[in-house]
Amino acid sequence: MASTSYFLLAVFLALVASQAIASDPSPLQDFCVADKDSPVKVNGFVCKNPIHVTADDFFKAAELDKPRNTKGKVGSNVTLINVMQLAGLNTLGISLARIDYAPLGENPPHTHPRATEILTVLEGTLYVGFVTSNPNNTLFAKVLNKGDVFVFPEGLIHFQFNPVHDKPAVALAALSSQNPGAITIANAVFGSKPPISDDVLAKAFQVEKGTIDWLQAQFWENNHN
Repeated sequence: MASTSYFLLAVFLALVASQAIASDPSPLQDFCVADKDSPVKVNGFVCKNPIHVTADDFFKAAELDKPRNTKGKVGSNVTLINVMQLAGLNTLGISLARIDYAPLGENPPHTHPRATEILTVLEGTLYVGFVTSNPNNTLFAKVLNKGDVFVFPEGLIHFQFNPVHDKPAVALAALSSQNPGAITIANAVFGSKPPISDDVLAKAFQVEKGTIDWLQAQFWENNHN
């Protein structure tokens, strides 16, 4: 009886540990192309029948070679290739993004709840950084030039800013999830629907409620496509 109890406890702990360290599910076969038309709901997507898989399921034509519109308020545009655009990424735990920055444009502070990000500058200069969790909230920041690489750990608030007033910048980022998600801090806090109580935010930010009301009245642009 005791040995059976220990065995069950060991199995339970193993299952809990595996869930605790899991991010995207690991593939159990060569590939699992997403079947987006399946009515079955799972964490990710059901596998398409391998008989019907073609090379086009792993291919996206000329998507990241074109400069994007950066005339919005924040002066940046993120073009993401994740499992929603490329079905062959399902279960592979990776996605890719091109980020275009206008002069003095930024990809504002945000997090990816499901992914670490590694970024390299293709053109121009970027000031980038991330902030650690409470209680230290340490900023790690660096100025990057063409060819430089920087890593943003999973879930931490990070940003990129083009400090040059007369030249655009371009970066390429890889993320460790087929669907990394993005939470832009200002949009989430001041642009939520329905809005967060101004009493709550005034207390949190230690400002007058009128300041919060003004911030909530702004148009919070989404620069992720």
